[in-house]
Amino acid sequence: MQKLVIIPTYNERENIAAMVEKVMSLEGDFDLLVIDDGSPDGTAEVVRSYIPRYGERLHLLERSGKLGLGTAYLMGFRWGLEQGYDLLAEMDCDFSHNPDDLTRLVAAIEEGADVAIGSRYVRGVNVVNWPMGRLLTSYFGSKYVRTITRMPIHDTTAGFVCYTRKALERIDLDAIGMKGYGFQIEMKYTAWRLGLKLREVSIIFTERREGASKMSGGIVREALFGVIGLCFKRIKPKA
Repeated sequence: MQKLVIIPTYNERENIAAMVEKVMSLEGDFDLLVIDDGSPDGTAEVVRSYIPRYGERLHLLERSGKLGLGTAYLMGFRWGLEQGYDLLAEMDCDFSHNPDDLTRLVAAIEEGADVAIGSRYVRGVNVVNWPMGRLLTSYFGSKYVRTITRMPIHDTTAGFVCYTRKALERIDLDAIGMKGYGFQIEMKYTAWRLGLKLREVSIIFTERREGASKMSGGIVREALFGVIGLCFKRIKPKA
């Protein structure tokens, strides 16, 4: 089973070397695709320096500027499908998602899930070092999405997710419209509406220690207001 981890980056020089080494060291032979949005701090150069060491397991796609989290993942999904990967996982570069939990997401897939979600809220609140305001925004934001869409997912904005090839081939990636964290909601909602099996795996989310958060008010607004439009969107499988 070929497994690919997709990590978008922008100014992650402080984290990327450690992340590459960590993913490459995991049991299960994960490959890694980094999609860098023209980081001025040299993130891409760091990744490129590791390619001779890891060969065909480490890949880099470079874009000309900040084009949005969602578009980066969609590029990664398309690339991974073209390369023949069976499982495609998305995660952050800043270690807020523990790479060791990748094996638990894969286990959920092996037990029958089409989409495995690293969930902060499926068993209470498992978030470390977040300011209270951000925690409440995230937690009640997910509650809001769950209420509006009736989607049976506790962590609707989770960005630590593993998809099977079957799931991504069924989803019409060209029809995914939201670009920021709303992308995470739209992907899960689409998968659920298409009848795919979603499973939440409890994780502990730890706020980044290095670098700056990419969260902004515009990203939050897109996620919250875009949800209403999802309820009226016609969801069709990819032809």
